Amino acid sequence: MTTPLSEQLRSLPTAAGVYLFRDADGDVLYVGKAKSLRSRVRSYFRRSGDARVGIPQLIGRVAEIETIVTRNEVEALHLEQNLVKRHRPPFNIRLRDDKSFPYVAVTVEDGYPRVMFTRERHRRGVLYFGPYANAKKVRETLDVLNRVFRFRPCEGPKPGRRSGIPCLDYHIDRCYAPCVGLISPDDYRALIDAVIEFLSGHTGPIQESLERSMQEASVGQRFEEAARYRNRIVAVRHLLERQAADRPAEGNVDVLGLAVEGERATVQIFPLRGGRMVDRYGFHLEGVSGRDEAALVEAFCLEYYGSTSVIPPLIVVPRAAAGLDALADFLSELRGGRVELRAPVWGEKRRLQELANENAKLALTSETRARESGRLRRIEALEELREALNLESLPIRIECFDVSNLQEASPVASMVVFRDGMPLKAHYRKFALRTLAGQSDVAGMKEALLRRFARLASPGESDYDESFASLPNLVVVDGGKPQLNAALDALGNVPETERIAVVSLAKREEEVFVPGFSRPVRLDRHSPGLQLLQRLRDEAHRFAIDYHRQRRSNESFGSLFDELRGVGPARRRAILAHFGSPERFLAASADELAAVPELPEKTARQVYAQLHKAGGA
Repeated sequence: MTTPLSEQLRSLPTAAGVYLFRDADGDVLYVGKAKSLRSRVRSYFRRSGDARVGIPQLIGRVAEIETIVTRNEVEALHLEQNLVKRHRPPFNIRLRDDKSFPYVAVTVEDGYPRVMFTRERHRRGVLYFGPYANAKKVRETLDVLNRVFRFRPCEGPKPGRRSGIPCLDYHIDRCYAPCVGLISPDDYRALIDAVIEFLSGHTGPIQESLERSMQEASVGQRFEEAARYRNRIVAVRHLLERQAADRPAEGNVDVLGLAVEGERATVQIFPLRGGRMVDRYGFHLEGVSGRDEAALVEAFCLEYYGSTSVIPPLIVVPRAAAGLDALADFLSELRGGRVELRAPVWGEKRRLQELANENAKLALTSETRARESGRLRRIEALEELREALNLESLPIRIECFDVSNLQEASPVASMVVFRDGMPLKAHYRKFALRTLAGQSDVAGMKEALLRRFARLASPGESDYDESFASLPNLVVVDGGKPQLNAALDALGNVPETERIAVVSLAKREEEVFVPGFSRPVRLDRHSPGLQLLQRLRDEAHRFAIDYHRQRRSNESFGSLFDELRGVGPARRRAILAHFGSPERFLAASADELAAVPELPEKTARQVYAQLHKAGGA
């Protein structure tokens, strides 16, 4: 242990708070909370040590300990949650793929809010419901809700399109056409409130309101209107019947199930709303070795309930996770009402909790089987490529290059990296091509490879880049023999690349061209080796296209602003941040331009006049 670290351990406070372990570069390795910072942090460095797997590796990298004192353990939980979200430390328990789960989002701060499908949950002024088990279920739910409530399906913060004519959704009874004022903002807001109430699990009032409206229309002999209400009632009932696991006595409860195996764990949540099981959510945790069930439940609840929109008054947890009083107090503060964490020992809640545990075990077993199957298939693919392409060793690291341009505009190239048959996105790189004369994919490929292998720096050098410093076993270029020859020319100038294999993949016939052979290698279309090469090629193409579109958008913005008087670099950035795209900027009204931060009203009028005169508005 270094002397500065020993001094930090001696000076630790005894109060409750949060501690951060940092490495020599100042990066956060781990964030934890404790009732007594001195006792908890020192326990990591005692000779007996911490029994958890991975802790010796963590302690070996700690160069600095940072502590933050709080008034109590609940405040420490709040702070720990915020710091984990901010730093994403590698040694903390991680809720894997949480951003990929689908949600229903309601943009409550818009004048006419949208109800939409999303996979994010971080925007301000948006109310999120979920996460849901799969995207198909979310889209089906939104389709039913749109038939019932007729909220606007159009995109953007304001409804409608520039023509000022209602779209097809209005004519097929899927929208009330707020874009042309056929529904007032107050009536539309009441409609959105009903959607929020339904998504929160309160379905009874919605059904009663629809039935009442149907009866009123029928009594008034408005039979077509009554039929529409009838169809909406049927749609709502159908939606509820698909998730009708009734538990009338249970109220609003989340039942948590947990299964742990080695470094992985799964959590299953059965959400009961009004006694009805409305869904089932599954999550995977990583970095859990040596953690007890109480620590896992606490870490999961901090991340999950810290970002979800609904916290029930009762959360049923496994028996081994009992006694999380500080977590209950923390969730109570988030909810604005009492939250109880209960580990039942008998009764219906105990049965539901055991069912959730069983589902978690099945999910963990299924994931283990899928991981092993995927691992074996990746090994098979790498072995097949070694045999078919006559490689010296397994292509553990493969780099694939592609070029993208539109005529001569904004030429770019991409480099994607697969390690052990899996994408290594942290090592992806992109190149803005500078030396092309005309449209030439071959010249662009050569430039990209020359620049990539010119960056073989060692650690400590000023231009060191981990991705460029790592030599691949195999380089794949998108194209045929001309692209392959360009790649060989580029690598021929770098002595360190003598043993790197280079091939090209021609898209039309999926032929693999290998140096020294006049005929291409043809792999079976269903073989793991060819499928791996196709994944590489398609990923490189996607990455290059995305960068090309980004550059074209930036250049179109630049050329547009170059012609506007009164708009310099600072105002250009403000306009870009406000509107996000040239199309939205060009379509903006004078009032919308005046609302841009850092753009004075007089300048906004001048900009609008210039655009209008040019026919752009």
